[in-house]
Amino acid sequence: MATIELSREHGYLHRVKPGAEGRPIFFAFHGTGGDENQFFEFAADLAPEATIVSPRGDVSEYGAARFFKRTGEGVYDMADLARATDKMAGFIAALKAEHKAGPVIGLGFSNGANILANLLIEKDRIFDQAVLMHPLIPFRPDDNPALKGTRILITAGRTDPIGPAPVTQALHDYLAGQGAEVSLVWHNGGHEIRREEVDAVQKFLA
Repeated sequence: MATIELSREHGYLHRVKPGAEGRPIFFAFHGTGGDENQFFEFAADLAPEATIVSPRGDVSEYGAARFFKRTGEGVYDMADLARATDKMAGFIAALKAEHKAGPVIGLGFSNGANILANLLIEKDRIFDQAVLMHPLIPFRPDDNPALKGTRILITAGRTDPIGPAPVTQALHDYLAGQGAEVSLVWHNGGHEIRREEVDAVQKFLA
């Protein structure tokens, strides 16, 4: 069994389980108030041969870890989002090189889905596959032709008060308009993760 380590290298406190050289590297991003443990085992179960990396957000909001600052519910500090996106892109590149990994997979929930989504929006083909669970991108992103062909799954709740359904649909439509291979799976609840989402993620990454 591969050794699971806790590291502070490359700018984030993170948990890592090395996989075989050339195999995928899987980044798991927690929601607000979570940490590097929230989705680590889930990612390891989804991709047992991959290198698993789960960073802890470097922003504290009243003691809750996040990946970037906000000024209110659904109101992002755009300068800090840009900072966090650049920093995380460097972190991902460093870990991919260190582990001599192959394809890059990302999975994030809530705030973790938001930093993952912005990495897709702002960077050139940083992920090969991405799972956005209950994302909120409350702005119209600029076009990014590098998204063409990227496999993306969005999961969401139709009555989610944090990620309203029309905003989720707009993100799906944006990604589809950029040529991404994107699918959207709904459940009838709110911001909680439900079984049908887990099933959809397992099917997507199988």
